[in-house]
Amino acid sequence: MKFSKKLTMAAVATLALVGTAACSKSGNSSSSSSEKIPSKITKKTTVVFWNAMPGVQGSTLKQLTNEFEKKNPKITVKLENQGAYNDLQAKINSTLQSPNNLPTITQAYPGWLWNAAQNKMLVNMTPYINNKNVGWGSAKASDIRTELLDGAKIKGTQYGIPFNKSIETLTYNKTMFKKYGIKKVPTTMEELKDVSETIYKKSNHKVVGAGFDSLSNYYTLGMKDEGVNFTDKINFSGSTSKKVLNFYADGIKKGYFRVAGSEHYLSGPFANEKVAMFVGTSAGEGFVKQGVGNKFTYDVAPRPGKYTMQQGTDIYMFNHASAEQKAAAFKYIKFLVSKSSQIKWANATGYIPVNNSAIESSEYKNNKSIKLPAKLEDDLYSVPVAKNSNAAYNQLNSILQNIFAAAQKGQNTNSQINTGKQKFDAAWKQ
Repeated sequence: MKFSKKLTMAAVATLALVGTAACSKSGNSSSSSSEKIPSKITKKTTVVFWNAMPGVQGSTLKQLTNEFEKKNPKITVKLENQGAYNDLQAKINSTLQSPNNLPTITQAYPGWLWNAAQNKMLVNMTPYINNKNVGWGSAKASDIRTELLDGAKIKGTQYGIPFNKSIETLTYNKTMFKKYGIKKVPTTMEELKDVSETIYKKSNHKVVGAGFDSLSNYYTLGMKDEGVNFTDKINFSGSTSKKVLNFYADGIKKGYFRVAGSEHYLSGPFANEKVAMFVGTSAGEGFVKQGVGNKFTYDVAPRPGKYTMQQGTDIYMFNHASAEQKAAAFKYIKFLVSKSSQIKWANATGYIPVNNSAIESSEYKNNKSIKLPAKLEDDLYSVPVAKNSNAAYNQLNSILQNIFAAAQKGQNTNSQINTGKQKFDAAWKQ
């Protein structure tokens, strides 16, 4: 499997961050740059790691952690699962009011920690990266993909280390494609529409053609495909936005598109042959495999369109931790993103390795337990880290749910779009 080689210039530009830099006692970096980093962990040290990894992801993380502890007997890592991502985000937000109750490290999207960075609560990882004892000696020596490291920065400071990264892919029913004479897997949104409509008609309206797990991603990438970056300058009720919204809404009205709705993910309807294909995270492929079993043959292809969404969290460290805890935590992070750990992690979960050596390894390329596209697009996109960008992105899901619910009823969507504009604009200004 070949991973994307670079972000396009447009995608790189969206990673430019706005707002006030997180400062510290020594200029642009946190206090970690001025305190001495222990070269060795000489006494029993506990690292608390908040995470949101369920099922096979959680069990694999536990296996890797056990392996690390055996190699580092002075260090104990307490894995504290906080539920789903939204639960983890809520726990972090509420605990930021009592910094000493925060964990040593946590999974997070950078947008969640914008205020934490402003308030000097995060550790600048650069001194640890550059330290030859607990780190690699340099960012280049880490072998972590540059665009992923850049995506874990807040206002240009390396507060995060990429860990569990995924992309959106198209999962499709190969058996059903053959049954209905579909010979080409869709590579554009128009092709997705045409194939979806064909399957819906040929199945006598029993099978929906396609859907998107993440409505926020659908809109964000739909706009990006139209040349519009995700910023507070988006006109939600403008012609470009309506084009993106109505593309999906029209398909819902006519029956060949659907949303996940109360089922949350389309892997269930897909496994039950109620939908022929869906766009979702590569990290969910293990659940697809389990659901489909031997009922039919499926495969995974690149997401239709010009771009695919780069998602998944990074690991961030909080400043309240002791020098020993910080050093121990970074040794653990370094272990999790090492070649061997990332191969095990990716092969078990469907996440994408964060370092080049794991990506290019035969153990990863030849993995048969998880299906991933043989070739991934070069054009990655991620939600830019800016003030309230995360809030606006999260608001999209409920906004689009309301718009598409109206479409499901055969109603005109203009009223819901106008209401959605008010909510979307307000999210940027909160």
